[in-house]
Amino acid sequence: MRVLATAGHVDHGKSALVRALTGMEPDRYEEERRRGLTLDLGFVWTRLEPDPPGGAGDGHLAFVDVPGHERFVSTMLAGVGPVPGVLFVVAADQGWQRQSQEHLEILDALGVRHAVLAVTRSDLADPGPVRADAVERLAATSLGTVPSVAVSAVTGTGLDELRRELARLSAVLPDPPADADVRLWLDRAFTVRGHGTVVTGTLGAGTLRVGDRLETGDGTGALRVRGLQCLHQARSSVSGVARVAANVHGGAGTALGRGGVLLTPGRWRPATVTDVRVHGTPAAELPRTVTLHIGTAAVPVTVRPLGEDTARLTLTRGLPLRIGDRAVLREPGGRRTPCGLTVLDVAPPRLTRRGAARARAAELTAMTGRPDGAAELRRRRLVRRPDLEAMGVAAPGPPVTGDWLADPEHWAVLRERLAAEAARHAERQPLDPGLPAEAARHLLGLPDRSLVQALADTPGTAVLHHRQGRLYGPGETRLSLPPPVRRAVDALAEELRRTLRPARRPALRDPRRPFDGPP
Repeated sequence: MRVLATAGHVDHGKSALVRALTGMEPDRYEEERRRGLTLDLGFVWTRLEPDPPGGAGDGHLAFVDVPGHERFVSTMLAGVGPVPGVLFVVAADQGWQRQSQEHLEILDALGVRHAVLAVTRSDLADPGPVRADAVERLAATSLGTVPSVAVSAVTGTGLDELRRELARLSAVLPDPPADADVRLWLDRAFTVRGHGTVVTGTLGAGTLRVGDRLETGDGTGALRVRGLQCLHQARSSVSGVARVAANVHGGAGTALGRGGVLLTPGRWRPATVTDVRVHGTPAAELPRTVTLHIGTAAVPVTVRPLGEDTARLTLTRGLPLRIGDRAVLREPGGRRTPCGLTVLDVAPPRLTRRGAARARAAELTAMTGRPDGAAELRRRRLVRRPDLEAMGVAAPGPPVTGDWLADPEHWAVLRERLAAEAARHAERQPLDPGLPAEAARHLLGLPDRSLVQALADTPGTAVLHHRQGRLYGPGETRLSLPPPVRRAVDALAEELRRTLRPARRPALRDPRRPFDGPP
């Protein structure tokens, strides 16, 4: 399956077009049909004939139909957030409008690269000038030069050509990994009598299976998947990208709804502070408080500019973010152009010392937003493997002990420091042989005592002995005393051996003989 979202100005015929393409009604509410105005997200689908080549799955193409009114831009963001491509709609009789521009800016901010342009109402006006203008505008964004079709949902003109273009687009959309960690952004949640809670969303990657355990984004709820549907068909498993409805059980008291997210357990960490690269707007010009849109979530954040195009965001609630995620910053009310961002770090260091922000800005300048295990390990020096993978970064090598990963250069420095600390302890504390392992951990600033043992056991480390929680240098296996004291102790031991004789053991008495005194 492929999933596209619609985009374009209000009343330009987005819903009418997908209705003509699929034969299904995207407007779910009577109020929407009465007013002829989309107020919420709609979901319809069709089967492309013939099936597009190149890994397009079962040939189904689903549409997330979004509202075009300026009052529902947040709803539009929830619809386009999880999908990889769009059907952009402009009306031939109205041309480019305000929400056409804002929707395009949002798509550019998200870095969307796949689209088809449909110029609707071509039966009411010459589509040529509007088509040329829209193609030029789209070409200046992340979408690039896109195929365009003039259509009429009323007469059917151009619909076959549009289907062919959509089939070509479906063939080139990227195939996400089926074994990826699940992050299902929810766009609806409701109750079905006899079944319980059902949630829907666009599964961007990974695979959902009946019986899977999932956790909520804040980690407070654990749910079990009791049933799955895709395009109204019961399924035992669904892989992204796909529209999916999941019947879930558990998580008593857990609030589910639009903006929520269900996750593979233990594979994500909610981030409340993140460092990002901002696109399209200088970081210093961002408002102090804006809304972060990612997936279907919209969360207020506080912005702290760091560099020209980098900033630190403090979120009002934790979100499951990973390095490389694309998102949108938008000021409520739409007074400013939405700007995009790329997540650079989901577990950034605290900025508490003078000059720390300036140093952090310089460090962020070199970060690309592409997951790089070796680079992350160099920056963090020591990190647990699950924590690194929760950032969206694959481990670059095996752990040094347990699940701890270490940068090789930093590990070599720690080995030298440990040997030096053990030697210093032996010199300063001759009556207390062996550096306690816990003291070594504090001296080296290690987060786990097992790392001390791993350092001592690393081949080539000068610290050779680790016994009963203490570290001994080469030859330092007994109490180390100054030479005069050692000579006096040795002399005393020899004198005691000469003068003191062991007591004579009495012979054992035969129990059969009566006692008649000592033998």
